[in-house]
Amino acid sequence: MQIRPFQISDEPALVDLWSKCELIRPVNDPAKDIRRKLAVKPEWFVVGILDGQIVASVMVGYDGHRGWINYLAVHPQHRLRGHGRQMMVEAERLLRAVGCPKINLQVRTNNRAVVAFYERIGYRIDDVVNLGKRLEYDEHKP
Repeated sequence: MQIRPFQISDEPALVDLWSKCELIRPVNDPAKDIRRKLAVKPEWFVVGILDGQIVASVMVGYDGHRGWINYLAVHPQHRLRGHGRQMMVEAERLLRAVGCPKINLQVRTNNRAVVAFYERIGYRIDDVVNLGKRLEYDEHKP
């Protein structure tokens, strides 16, 4: 699998991938998330290409204190072949290059398979409570 930066022409295929991976939620507009990422370190938004098709993605962020991983996705038909690990190796490489000391990421509590994936590649569950506050919302959505 080849890893390269996201390109605008990738958007339809990427949104389809995220949909197949069940990463899209009603409160998150994938097109807005893509535009937001392209405004901040767009080179840290990468896709995995296999046989000319997008089969993986990851958004990498760094706030100067912690690195963040978002939208790690591997097409369901291409899982268990090392592509997720390969995407995370690239994410970690980008973060190490800027001196990032630790990576944080969030996984939905009921997604045991993804938690197990991260544990296999060296991540551990931190003893923290994740809090959030939505600053933007669509009044027409629940």
